[in-house]
Amino acid sequence: MHREPTKNPHTRPAIATLERLHAELGGAIRENKKHQKDLAAQMRHVEAVIKMLDPAYNLTGIAVKRRKPNRWFKHGTIYRRALDVLRAAERPMTPLEIATAVFAAQGVSDADEVEVKNMSLGIHRNLKRRAGKVVERLGEGTPAKWRLLE
Repeated sequence: MHREPTKNPHTRPAIATLERLHAELGGAIRENKKHQKDLAAQMRHVEAVIKMLDPAYNLTGIAVKRRKPNRWFKHGTIYRRALDVLRAAERPMTPLEIATAVFAAQGVSDADEVEVKNMSLGIHRNLKRRAGKVVERLGEGTPAKWRLLE
């Protein structure tokens, strides 16, 4: 049985607080590997409480909160730089191609594979959030290819 997300105004603040807690725990897992199992168990408990409050809630949208700032870009500039790459692109691009091009445009050559992948995930989330407004996804394939709306 599928339920729509709750519209109860008393439940939304609790879910927002639990989202923040979930994101902070995810960031703590990244920072502290020796407590990873305990923190992961705590995250599962938070997820269970969110699902008890709202069974239809999609947990995949909760982003892990980063404790260390990005060493190349200020917060909020990556999406703008991704749009600049798409403006200059001659064809639709995947988020990984966009992330690679953003690093190249800034002259960053020492980014490792994990950093490029993390940036591409952030770019993908931003593109999905703005789909139909500024950008559009082409086709249903994976990985998704994106272009600016005309």
